[in-house]
Amino acid sequence: MQSKETELLTFFDFPIEQFADRSARWLLEDRENVRGLLEIFAEYLATHLDFGELNQINRNFIPDNLREQEADLVYSVPFLTGSEAEELLIYILIEHQSSVDTTMAFRVLFYMTLIWDFQRQEWESNNVPRSQRRFRPIIPIIFYTGEQRWKSPLSLSTLVDLPDLLSEFVPKFGILFFNVKETDTTELTRTDHPFGWLLTVLQKEHASKEELRAALVEAVTHIDTLDEEETQQWKRAIYYLYLLILHRRPPEEHHELQKLVQDHIQEPSRKEEAGKMAQTMAEYLIEQGEKRGEKRGEKRGEKRGETRAKREVLLKLLRHRFDAVPDSLTSKIASTRSLSRLDTLLDRVVTAESLDDIDW
Repeated sequence: MQSKETELLTFFDFPIEQFADRSARWLLEDRENVRGLLEIFAEYLATHLDFGELNQINRNFIPDNLREQEADLVYSVPFLTGSEAEELLIYILIEHQSSVDTTMAFRVLFYMTLIWDFQRQEWESNNVPRSQRRFRPIIPIIFYTGEQRWKSPLSLSTLVDLPDLLSEFVPKFGILFFNVKETDTTELTRTDHPFGWLLTVLQKEHASKEELRAALVEAVTHIDTLDEEETQQWKRAIYYLYLLILHRRPPEEHHELQKLVQDHIQEPSRKEEAGKMAQTMAEYLIEQGEKRGEKRGEKRGEKRGETRAKREVLLKLLRHRFDAVPDSLTSKIASTRSLSRLDTLLDRVVTAESLDDIDW
């Protein structure tokens, strides 16, 4: 049976360009990191929410083709006290595009209506009395990790050619926009939440090695203060740093930067745990490299076998149609490696009246 560490690495065994979306989604599947996100840039909301009861909602209300396109999360979370609504929904859309999506406001509204429609269907299925049917409020959050400056307004009105007298007919709603790369470090770390410190490292993912080293040391120093009851959160944070190093830094830096992380962990048992995590990662990568090598070898072997078979068929067909085949021609066929070229020759041999009719 796979260990949790190997299962995690399997989850992250994907093209490098998908790291930003996959890793952010994985981090935000932890309720404490959702709390950390809200505390950093929407503390006025976070203080009213019971994150201990935060639950992730299955996204099966989103069509399959759209579910594969978006990196997003939906949570329900109750209010602590003093609200007419019992709970609200948090919708997080993780965005890491090379170009800014000017239709983002519409995308967000579209998914919000899908969520509400799913709630409406639940009312129908459960025969909820009409007098009790109330849509749950949604806080939409765009978690943007791209490098390009985001200058596009997050408003539907900017997407419509709108005379003033029609402005009241365009839906208006708020969106919390969190630009990771452009948020000041002091703001990210204001609450001293581990999630904020991870984001300071993410900000330096493409910086010089010296800048990344400094960010790693600072982040690990603060993350390492998590107490024993928060071990799982500590472990997720260290794994994230390892994975960021793996996916965002050149191979020659991997061992040095992973060792830097391990060296700045103070508790001996945690230092040992971090070493095991790095070792598991190294072993997994070696194993995957060997498997890919074997597959490439198998494919090369299959191609060689197919090439050899087509050469033999071509020679047999030539001898059947023209009796004597010159040695020079036999040697030329034996040195032909292109399968498409062999297919072309086979087609020509079938219709040729003589060897001279074939363009060898």
